[in-house]
Amino acid sequence: MALYHFSIAQIKRSAGQSAIASAAYRAGERLYSSYYGEVSDYTKKGGVIASEIMLPPHAPEIYLDRATLWNAVENCEKHPKAQLAYSFDIAMQNELTLEENMELARKFVQEQFVAKGMIADLAFHSPEKEDGGIPNPHFHVMTTMRPLNPDGTWGQKQRREYLLDEDGNRIRDKNGDYMFNAVHTTDWHEPETLEHWREQWAAAVNTKFEEKGLDVRIDHRSYVRQGLDLIPTVHEGANVRQMEAKGIR
Repeated sequence: MALYHFSIAQIKRSAGQSAIASAAYRAGERLYSSYYGEVSDYTKKGGVIASEIMLPPHAPEIYLDRATLWNAVENCEKHPKAQLAYSFDIAMQNELTLEENMELARKFVQEQFVAKGMIADLAFHSPEKEDGGIPNPHFHVMTTMRPLNPDGTWGQKQRREYLLDEDGNRIRDKNGDYMFNAVHTTDWHEPETLEHWREQWAAAVNTKFEEKGLDVRIDHRSYVRQGLDLIPTVHEGANVRQMEAKGIR
């Protein structure tokens, strides 16, 4: 049966996570973190079909190298509780071929993430079936959280919007400092954006189903929103949940 699974999380230091360790796990590679001075080695991890990095036009080509990209992200973020990357876990469809699934994934990532200025690191997984269950093909995407400036340098996640009085002058607080609101420079964190991404993935898959003449569809809405009295399934395997407990995700 067709399965919808699309989750998003943040990779952040406050949870004991590392962008390098997360990228190494997803790609099944050995990467060195210059920020922590540690090596993350997942070269013996099974189930990794392929991995690749997709860049927006103004991103430096050196970021096609996984270690260079995520070390740059790690070292750009100075705060001990910094948010480092977005992490997406998206189910592929058993009704489609591997090539069709990968083509859909690349097109979706290009249109929804890369075209908006994100750098995207994809990893396609097809782990062995657990306990005789159905195949669980899926893909992971790690995306940058900071926008890139036109010259390829890292931009700001937030900007200051100063409070003004009725005459247009900046307002000071009791300590004499100018008062301001922190405003996000992108809408990538907005709930409406996540809802849009989830909806667009379902639409892309359903279009492919229709093209192939398959009488199946997926729905990005929860069972409750669909008015269905069903228990949601757990898409991830035990190994993935163990890695999450260790802070890899």
